[in-house]
Amino acid sequence: MAVRCAFENSNEVGVFSALTNSYCLVGVGGSENFYSVFEAELQDHIPVIHATVAGCRFVGRTTVGNKRGLLVPTTTSDVELQHLRNSLPDGVVIQRVEERLSALGNVIACNDHVALVHPDIDRETEDVIADVLGVEVFRQTVAGQALVGSYSKFTNCGGMVHPVTTVEDMEELSSLLQVPLVAGTVNRGSDVLGGGLVVNDWAAFTGLDTTSTEISVMESIFKIGEHALNKQGSSSIVTNMRSSLIDHLS
Repeated sequence: MAVRCAFENSNEVGVFSALTNSYCLVGVGGSENFYSVFEAELQDHIPVIHATVAGCRFVGRTTVGNKRGLLVPTTTSDVELQHLRNSLPDGVVIQRVEERLSALGNVIACNDHVALVHPDIDRETEDVIADVLGVEVFRQTVAGQALVGSYSKFTNCGGMVHPVTTVEDMEELSSLLQVPLVAGTVNRGSDVLGGGLVVNDWAAFTGLDTTSTEISVMESIFKIGEHALNKQGSSSIVTNMRSSLIDHLS
């Protein structure tokens, strides 16, 4: 299910948190209410880690990761790096990245198989992403925007992109990522998807301003909540509708 929350007074939950299939990072200093929303949904499955990067709380924009690894900028202090190492699950690799474009969450979007990166990212960074996260790396833009991490969000089940993305671009991105894509918004019309939304394969968190229509689009494309896939690979809502139709007709 997609859950609405806010960090202090901000709806940009993707700025202050990062979520993967094996861990969740949240920036320190927000109200406990923000953490408790994450912990209620996630603590039975993955660790929820309070963290800072370079003394700052916007961990969602400065870091990028998936179930295999976490990349942090060179500005991350030794103490912060050690805290993350101690808190992350054993199989997760953490690596500092020397990159001029240091807001890694804005310039890289990834799931457990593929990463889209800013066209101007360093060749060395591209290699580090491929090694640490175990993904194929593609230099791409989304709707003409180079900040792929800000304007797209995708998991292993599906993805959302900037609302003005053309059908041709979406088809190209979808074939690269091998997941279905939809153009959409968060927080009542904001196109900065990376800032307003964090999602993994079974949970999503978005800003308090997000409308019910936006949430239904999210749940449908990311296949969470009522739309979760059953063993046959079809959405449970479709299965329920089909069975009730059969009952009605028989």
